[in-house]
Amino acid sequence: MISQNIFLSNWTNGVIMIAIFALVCITLIGFLIKFMVSGDKKSEDSNE
Repeated sequence: MISQNIFLSNWTNGVIMIAIFALVCITLIGFLIKFMVSGDKKSEDSNE
């Protein structure tokens, strides 16, 4: 019971984990958009 109260009152660990998860998601979305944009340029070059 005491450990549950410690986890409920300590938000630092959860905030850090959520921040890291958000950073990873934004990074993956950025790579996906970059890949899609570079893929469009390559397809235009191959059509010429």
